[in-house]
Amino acid sequence: MSGKPTTPTPSEPVEAASAPCQVSEAGPDWTGLDRPPEGADWSEIAAWRKAQRRRLFAFREGLKGADRADRSRRIAERLTAQIDDWTPHMIAVYWPLKGEPDMTGWMRRMVESGARVALPVVIEKKHPLIFREWRPGIRMVPGIWNIPVPAEGPSVIPTVAVAPLVGFDENLYRLGHGGGYYDRTLASLNPRPLVIGIGYEDTRLGSIQPQPHDIPMNRIVTDQRVIEAPA
Repeated sequence: MSGKPTTPTPSEPVEAASAPCQVSEAGPDWTGLDRPPEGADWSEIAAWRKAQRRRLFAFREGLKGADRADRSRRIAERLTAQIDDWTPHMIAVYWPLKGEPDMTGWMRRMVESGARVALPVVIEKKHPLIFREWRPGIRMVPGIWNIPVPAEGPSVIPTVAVAPLVGFDENLYRLGHGGGYYDRTLASLNPRPLVIGIGYEDTRLGSIQPQPHDIPMNRIVTDQRVIEAPA
C-alpha cells in the first residue's frame, strides 16, 4: 500500500484495556482522530495507536452482554458464509479477551460439523505463535495474559486463520494488541493461511497507518458487513 515507510519499525508494547479517562495521557492532542496527521513520525504513530487501543478497548468492554452476544452472532453468521465447506479446514480461532466477539459457540459448531479448530499458544515472547488443536472438553490451562490454551498436543498448521481485530481500516489492515504476534506468525507460515479478521464495525479507523511489519487480512468480517480485497 502507498504511504508505508521503507525501513522496518519495532513492534509496539502490548496494551491492556484502560479506562477512557486515560486516553488523553497516551499521546498528543490529536489522539482522538481516526488517523495520525500526514507526516507523523513513528513515535507519534505509536502514541496514536496506543491511544486508539485504549479507546477501542473501552468501547468493547462497555458493550452490554446482550449487545455483544447479538454482534457476535451476526459476525458468526457472516463468517460461516465465507467458505462453502469448512470441513476440510484446520481453523485457527482465538479465546475471547476483553470484550472481543465471542466465537466459542461457533468453534463448537465447526467441530461438530467435522472441521478442526486450533487455538494460538505463546511459547516464547517476541516469537511466532504455535497452534494446538482444540475441541470441546479438552484440558485447558492459563497461557499468557491468563488466556486459556490447550494444555498439550502437537503444533498444527491452520489453513484458515480467524484473527480478532482491536481496530481495522478499509485497506484490510488490522490494529492488534501491539505485541506483533500475529504478524510474526503469518510471516512464518508456509503456505500462508486464508486470514479473516473479525471485529465490530464501530472499531473502523480511517487508517491504522500501516508499517512494513503489518500484514493485511484477506478479508474482514464485522457485525455489519464483509470487506474483501479488490479484485
